[in-house]
Amino acid sequence: MLIGRDASRIEVLMNDLALKTHIFGRYGVTTFALSGVDIALWDIAGKAAGLPLYKMLGGAYRSDVPVYASLLKYQDPAVCARLTEEALGHGYRFIKLHENTVEPVAAARAAAGNDIPIMLDVNCSWSPQQASEMAEALLPYDLHWLEEPLWPPENFEALAELRAESGIPIAAGENACTAWQFDQMFKCGAVDYAQASVTKVGGLTEMRKISTLAELANIRIQPHSPYFGPGFLATLHFIASSRDIHSIERFYVDLEADMYGNALTPVDGLIHVPDGPGLGIDPDPAFIKKYRSDSV
Repeated sequence: MLIGRDASRIEVLMNDLALKTHIFGRYGVTTFALSGVDIALWDIAGKAAGLPLYKMLGGAYRSDVPVYASLLKYQDPAVCARLTEEALGHGYRFIKLHENTVEPVAAARAAAGNDIPIMLDVNCSWSPQQASEMAEALLPYDLHWLEEPLWPPENFEALAELRAESGIPIAAGENACTAWQFDQMFKCGAVDYAQASVTKVGGLTEMRKISTLAELANIRIQPHSPYFGPGFLATLHFIASSRDIHSIERFYVDLEADMYGNALTPVDGLIHVPDGPGLGIDPDPAFIKKYRSDSV
């Protein structure tokens, strides 16, 4: 559908693709695929202009972006405490946990002390009643936000009720697609932090629309971005060009190899925004050759 067309007409192409593919599903995997196309089109536009994406998006507010350490799910208080201490020792100043019980959260809080923001992502684990009970149990641990607490995640009305009753800021949106779903979320008063994912919402084109909606609704954008490829880079440029987004998510893991070498390795809790054209840096062809799926 795109071969032979003018790649610089990003808005026109994305609208056309959305119309022609909506029969396969307006949300979910179809939109994820369109997100990849949109990111590629922005990369092409930046390379054609000889400019990094943050300049294509209006310029950078910062050249180095703070990173928060997004720990995996361990279900072990001792491991959570140890890795929290380790991440803080490496310069991270924000910690996110992926747990659904109280004990690991308590251990991480004890390890971090009272001044370090701790976020908790439960990946849609609870019913509204369970979430209400768990939020009360978690209140002593001063969460910076409680993320994706409800199943199903599109139950924005119940999310709004939890936000009003719990006393804990609510973050959600990694499972939402397009500005239309975020508009519904905002109108319900469901979130304090909107976690749009550039690889799920429709790319940078849709992220910009969501950002405007959030600003008008007085809601903070905090992109979901536990990625290591173009989605992470697109998010990094988007955050650099955004006035009110001050950190980026990164899984706290050691990689066997990185397609961008050491360019995106955090140093003292910061990642430098690459300033090459387009996404700023291209993946190493040797990495792709070695790790391409059909050679594994």
